[in-house]
Amino acid sequence: MPFTSLTPDTHPDLTAHTAAGTSTDADPRTARVAAFFETLSPASLGKLSTVYAEQARFKDPFNDVTGLSGIQRVFAHMFDTVKNPRFVVHHTMTEGTHAWLTWDFLIDRPEGTLTVHGATQLTFAPDGRVSLHRDYWDTAEELYAKLPLIGTLVRWLTRKLSATA
Repeated sequence: MPFTSLTPDTHPDLTAHTAAGTSTDADPRTARVAAFFETLSPASLGKLSTVYAEQARFKDPFNDVTGLSGIQRVFAHMFDTVKNPRFVVHHTMTEGTHAWLTWDFLIDRPEGTLTVHGATQLTFAPDGRVSLHRDYWDTAEELYAKLPLIGTLVRWLTRKLSATA
């Protein structure tokens, strides 16, 4: 079976969002999540229940929690441990009760801004709130390789394990 690219033009349920603030994403659920992340702050953590269902699951490379209090702890910890964390959502795609976001996560450091590229898989509950949020990003390439000391070891291991080295 040949591969058919799904685009907003060829598939009415598939929509897109760009970080420039111009959204072609007609799905209000996905647009709400993207806007929430682009404006996330310690003060907005009290509004998690407008985006996440009571028993939503949140999973990323470091956390796997269920429920609003667990999700709030993850984000509160982020604000407590890194300087000026922020998300820039580049694209969203929605089909039925599933959506994907691609994003950059930025953190200020003395030596400059650290940028982590990633993607999020979302599943929406019947009420339109998120029931599953799963982040995908490469911790070795996007984080560990950019850190002092451990970064040298990670880059060396990456070169040693690469088929093209």
